[in-house]
Amino acid sequence: MARMASESSTPTAKKESASAATSARGVEAATPAPPQTPASEPVKAPRVQKPKAKKEVEPAKVSLSLDSGEVEKPKIVKAKGSKNVSTGVAHVLATFNNTIVSITDLNGNVIGWSSAGKVGFKGSRKSTAYAAQLVAQDACRQAMGHGLKEVEVLVKGPGAGRESAVRAIQAIGLDISVIRDVTPVPHNGCRPPKQRRV
Repeated sequence: MARMASESSTPTAKKESASAATSARGVEAATPAPPQTPASEPVKAPRVQKPKAKKEVEPAKVSLSLDSGEVEKPKIVKAKGSKNVSTGVAHVLATFNNTIVSITDLNGNVIGWSSAGKVGFKGSRKSTAYAAQLVAQDACRQAMGHGLKEVEVLVKGPGAGRESAVRAIQAIGLDISVIRDVTPVPHNGCRPPKQRRV
């Protein structure tokens, strides 16, 4: 019996406590929270932002055109074993896959060379006109370190970098005396390779 009495008393006690909790909640919801007085909290003055002196950063200018006037004049560093060559020959080999520029003295000794792969191009970008422009600038910088001032240009091959390489050589400050096309032309000697499918 004692058990039944305790069991019967517990559900009613639970109901009473639940109703008391809900009534307390209802009272809390009904009565709004007292407004906070500004005197109890310190009043903060609004922040005034000081004007910051902005440093004007100019974006790097990248020249993509092939005009001769817009190529920057390079810093020429005199080579260690400088050969003091004033006139030379620039050999431009422009194929469908790459562009190679070699600059020699009049005897054929190489004083500066560069290729599209050496400049940093990979894959199909090696055969572009822009790659040929950078290749010619790189090779001319090396040769001008040996004192090169005047050059004779020999162009070989059917690639896209023929003209842009010659323009870059002229724009960098070398005097071009002659431009010659030395692409080998067969006189029906050997059988040609099968035709390209482009």
